[in-house]
Amino acid sequence: MQAIGSATAGLMAATQRLDASARRTASWGLDSNVDLAKEVVEQVQAKTAFKANVAVIRTADEMTGVLLDMLA
Repeated sequence: MQAIGSATAGLMAATQRLDASARRTASWGLDSNVDLAKEVVEQVQAKTAFKANVAVIRTADEMTGVLLDMLA
């Protein structure tokens, strides 16, 4: 299933984005170059990417189930 592989890669990318943003946010008091507004936007985008990729995996799973039901 190419869709599941793509969605899994998307989940990993979103995880990396969220992790990097969390690290930058945690260093906010120590690093004056951190823009909290930018980090909030980054975290919301990562959350949206998670939701979209999970929806792709669910849809692929449902389609596989329907296909198997048709073949049975």
